[in-house]
Amino acid sequence: MINMLASVWALLAGVVLIMLGNGMHFTLMGLRGGMEGFSSAELSIITSGYFLGFLSGARFSPILIQRVGHVRVFAALGSFISAALIAFTLWAEPWTWTILRVVIGFCMSGIYVVAESWLNNATSNENRGKMLSAYMLAQTLGIIGAQGLLTLGDAGNAALFIGASILVSISFAPILLSIQPAPMVDVAKPCGLKDLFTASPLGTVGIFLLGSIYASQSGMGAVFGSEIGLSANQIALFVAMLFGGAMLMQVPIGWLSDRIDRRKVICGTAFLGAAACGLGWIAQSPPAWLSLDPAVPIMAAAFLAGGMTTPLYALFLAYTNDNVPVADMPAISGGLVFTFGLGAILGPLAAGLAMDVLGPFAFWIVLGGTFLAITVYALYRMSQSEATPASETDAYVNLVPTTSIVAVEDATTWAAENAEAE
Repeated sequence: MINMLASVWALLAGVVLIMLGNGMHFTLMGLRGGMEGFSSAELSIITSGYFLGFLSGARFSPILIQRVGHVRVFAALGSFISAALIAFTLWAEPWTWTILRVVIGFCMSGIYVVAESWLNNATSNENRGKMLSAYMLAQTLGIIGAQGLLTLGDAGNAALFIGASILVSISFAPILLSIQPAPMVDVAKPCGLKDLFTASPLGTVGIFLLGSIYASQSGMGAVFGSEIGLSANQIALFVAMLFGGAMLMQVPIGWLSDRIDRRKVICGTAFLGAAACGLGWIAQSPPAWLSLDPAVPIMAAAFLAGGMTTPLYALFLAYTNDNVPVADMPAISGGLVFTFGLGAILGPLAAGLAMDVLGPFAFWIVLGGTFLAITVYALYRMSQSEATPASETDAYVNLVPTTSIVAVEDATTWAAENAEAE
């Protein structure tokens, strides 16, 4: 483990810095957008812009890398991100922010492809699982740490945006100055939605709905906090709780999914997510026995809801790949990532519209309703087919939704090979 970390520490350090800057910018959108008087609907469009760009980047960044190389693409996309982060403070207008978010999403997707390709090339089959876990941990810690950095400044001026830009800029130094050779990028073409649904109806529908949940949590969480009057520090804590729950709940849920029918784990995890959203919804007028401070159940709801979301992402990937041949896994994984991205584009729009019409606590209604939809559909699919024996399933891998198709393909292939070897 130590030797593996020693070989990729520069890459992981760069990833942490990237996530610090990107995590700051996500929360800053809600904080500064509220100060600028943007409505929930406008901020939802801005949020969706990032995921639209991310989905586009996943498609086109491998082509750019093949044409001009890793280093040039990495440096160019990083420059665009740094410039865009500063530009937010120059043009505080919804459509301008939406365009900037599309640009950042596209560039971040390309950066992930490059970084994950380097990490993949720097590890062997024997330590690939540990490397993937270290990479996922670096991403999550970076996002959580970003929320702490937000407490050091005022979202009302340019300081935090400049700080995020600086973090992204310096993140490229350890990666570009590392001695790792630039690998080839070979991303499989995603399969079509029809073929994907035929291969795994639950995986397809479930990951689409989960994409809407994840994007709404990460993009509209700060908007919700701003609209109900949480302080900037409380909003940062709220977002940190979303990702802190995700980091801690991966292990027990993953352990369980390797031992029983994964559909039951999906069903139970989604139901707990819906229950957590119910806790967040009643926080608008909590009963006396629950808490004197409405912020307490809201933070607990964020921790639990976030703790169910990220493990569900890995569960859907693992469950789908349990039911397809190893040769089809790259295309299936690509289809799942694309479907997740479609949900991520549409989810914030639904949440923003509901919050505009019904008030900020509709945030929890939309999330809870989507969790329940996953639960009901999982129950339906359980009635339609037999379970795959746990002994015949692939290993669960702690994947997070912020990774690119490179890490997803690598993780699913490794899990299949590891299960076959065992």
